[in-house]
Amino acid sequence: MKAAVIINHGGVEGLEIRDIESPPAPTLDRVRVRVHASALNRADVLQRMGRYPAPPGAPANIPGLEFAGEIESVGDEVRQWQPGQRVFGITGGGAQAEYIVVPESTLAEIPDNLNWEEAAAVPEVFITAHDALFTQAHLTTGESVLIHAAGSGVGTAAIQLVRAAGARAYGTSRTAEKLERASELGLEDSVAVGDNPNLFAEAMQRWTNGKGVDVILDLVGGAYFAASIAALAVRGRMILVGTTSGSQATLDFSKVMSKRLTIRGTVLRSRSVEEKATATRLFAAHVVPLLASGQVKPVIDRSYGLEEIREAHQRMESNASFGKIVLTIS
Repeated sequence: MKAAVIINHGGVEGLEIRDIESPPAPTLDRVRVRVHASALNRADVLQRMGRYPAPPGAPANIPGLEFAGEIESVGDEVRQWQPGQRVFGITGGGAQAEYIVVPESTLAEIPDNLNWEEAAAVPEVFITAHDALFTQAHLTTGESVLIHAAGSGVGTAAIQLVRAAGARAYGTSRTAEKLERASELGLEDSVAVGDNPNLFAEAMQRWTNGKGVDVILDLVGGAYFAASIAALAVRGRMILVGTTSGSQATLDFSKVMSKRLTIRGTVLRSRSVEEKATATRLFAAHVVPLLASGQVKPVIDRSYGLEEIREAHQRMESNASFGKIVLTIS
């Protein structure tokens, strides 16, 4: 089969499309999927650079955390799936290839209204956003959410899920152009912070009449941390998802204590199969029906063929993308 392979850590020249051995026929509760499309994530770029190794059990040199495809064969203990079904899901790596073998519990059925490219743009961002907002932050109707990097893949998914839940979504980005596009997805208000994150803390106080925001979904990290603490309401919750602006910050304990704040970190890639299965089951129950009805939708920046993997990485590293970068695998 053809696959994107990391041959050297560093720049995009370390990526090649190679013919490699296909994964073996599935056994037990495993399913082999013929992948029609995958998508690019920041983790793929970091893995290529040698800064984010694959978790145990995942291919060390084939990136790809999500996929959409057709079931080709199943193990003898599989009960939920049959060959020919259209499925999407998350994995620890190896999805940027023609075939992948995964546990049946980490798959969900693709709604009929999504094509392969649209389906591939869904799993990682919508499962991440749903898990962070509802399983971990316990978001409820009427609350307010501030989404950093609102134009990112997870950001665009989170905006729509917040709106569908009857909560209020606010957003930040470094550029006003991305926020204009994000407003069409349901942002109530937003602020382009440029190099001054304190701008959003001040804006949140205005937007909430001094109360502060109930939940912050932080896809940016270190540089925004202090301002995020200031922007949170009493008993506010902050979920740390990304570190594009750094992984270290100074914490004033007194502010966390006086507001009774909750700060949690999350990552999908390194979770156990059981944890991924739970997140996928909740996604299938609560998000897939919204996708089927059109209440939420994948947001695609650009699509590339697998052979254009280097160009796709360059697009992501430019930070100019809005939504997901998709890889089609013919």
